[in-house]
Amino acid sequence: MSDNQTKYIFVTGGVLSSLGKGITAASIGTLLKHSGFRVGVLKLDPYINVDPGTMSPLEHGEVFVTKDGAETDLDLGHYERFLDNSLTQNNNFTTGQIYKTVIENERQGKYLGKTIQIVPHITNEIKERIILAGEPKDILIVELGGTTGDMEGMPFLETIRQMRHELGKNRVMNIHVTLLPYIRTADELKTKPTQHSVQELRRIGITPQMLILRAEERIPNDIRKKIAFTCDIDEDSVIEAIDAPTIYEVPLNFKIQEILSPIAKQLKLGDLKPNMQEWSGLVRKILEPKNKTTISFVGKYLDLKESYKSLTEALIHAGANLDTKVEIKWVDSEKIENNSAKQYLLDCDGVLVAGGFGERGVEGKIQAIQYARENKIPFLGICLGMQLAMIEYARNVLGIKEANSIEFDANTKEPVIFLIDEFIDAAGAKQIRTTTSPMGGTMRLGEYECNTKEGSNLREAYGISTIFERHRHRYEANPTYREALELNGMIITGESNGLIEAVEVVDHPWFLGVQFHPEFTSRLQSPNPSILTFVKKSLDLK
Repeated sequence: MSDNQTKYIFVTGGVLSSLGKGITAASIGTLLKHSGFRVGVLKLDPYINVDPGTMSPLEHGEVFVTKDGAETDLDLGHYERFLDNSLTQNNNFTTGQIYKTVIENERQGKYLGKTIQIVPHITNEIKERIILAGEPKDILIVELGGTTGDMEGMPFLETIRQMRHELGKNRVMNIHVTLLPYIRTADELKTKPTQHSVQELRRIGITPQMLILRAEERIPNDIRKKIAFTCDIDEDSVIEAIDAPTIYEVPLNFKIQEILSPIAKQLKLGDLKPNMQEWSGLVRKILEPKNKTTISFVGKYLDLKESYKSLTEALIHAGANLDTKVEIKWVDSEKIENNSAKQYLLDCDGVLVAGGFGERGVEGKIQAIQYARENKIPFLGICLGMQLAMIEYARNVLGIKEANSIEFDANTKEPVIFLIDEFIDAAGAKQIRTTTSPMGGTMRLGEYECNTKEGSNLREAYGISTIFERHRHRYEANPTYREALELNGMIITGESNGLIEAVEVVDHPWFLGVQFHPEFTSRLQSPNPSILTFVKKSLDLK
């Protein structure tokens, strides 16, 4: 084991998934950070995929991209938004990555001819990665995805058991999140699922020191006492997590219950007094805002709002910092195609066209962009949204009716958006992309430098000439069309090593298309400047 003195908090979940382990981990991390500790977070994903990059958003929600270009679980987005710091590929790994590494090591003879087993080879690899993630930190919070009892999660739970044994109780704490269902016909909160989940954990060799109980309503004291007694947990370590009107209220709810007292006692952290004044002020503005603005959010994965998680959260951050409720009006781009943009966008203050992949719903997005441009409505286009803004302008202003992206028509005669063969990645290495490259390996991923044009909306929003934003896309804007666009009022206002990063329309109160994903760097306490300015303009110009 490492000789550093990082302390570890493991967050597991029982009964069923989607209980909010990620928000729980992020909330505890926020309280510890505001108490003066260097806090790290790590998400362990038990699925066999190497990463979620090739999964459908409908399968796994949004894919979050770290600054070093790792495609990760959306919980990393929660961690960044709550803790206000940037994570890397070291903060998320999957069963697929673990087995891949161990098998590669075995092929290279690194295990000296031994039989490769779950214990010790798989668990040791997991352990090494956990220690690596925790090295520069005082406390590492580790969230294990899935549900206790899942077959895929067993090697991770065994690793957690081993670390508690090796490091001792003052350096490892286990927190278990479970469900306290309310059975309406019996008018009762039921404790059995929690009891069974704790029993399952103990059977594996892990005794939780704290329980976080997800419930729809307040938990009576007698139920809390019963759970403490039957699960052999101190009463002050039974914490309720009831549904909150905003996730950013959860750390404040935990603070009221003095969640840090048992954590500090267990891990010998001393007397903790988190300063949550600024946070509390922002939450109040989310719950009781003075102003209101309506944004039409034009997308195509509207059945699952989770696929736009970072973006909807970024709008909340902007609203909180402007004391404004951002009312999101969800607009399915396919419905625009069948009807008209005006029907769906008439009463909005701003139009946001989000990213996405594939041809479905594209013409509806183009019509939405045209409506926002012609009717002088503040507009923000992100990734595909910027690309479609260029196609719309080429078709309707330059008169290039066949303007298209080779993503939608590989043989288009007017490829305003095309596949660039070579580019320099964020690490300065040359990348090759062709139409036959594997899906996971053809993306421009992670943080890139972008130079902003003086006097532009982009420069005004950020206030600096060079910005750094994250990417997740395959196709690029074709510089061949640059001159014609600029002569006719669409200006390139952001560039990265010759690649077009941002476009604006001259004759418009506020129009911005960006190739990057600004939502990935937005946090409650430091909202992304382009999204903040977009919401501000929507409010000012309504």
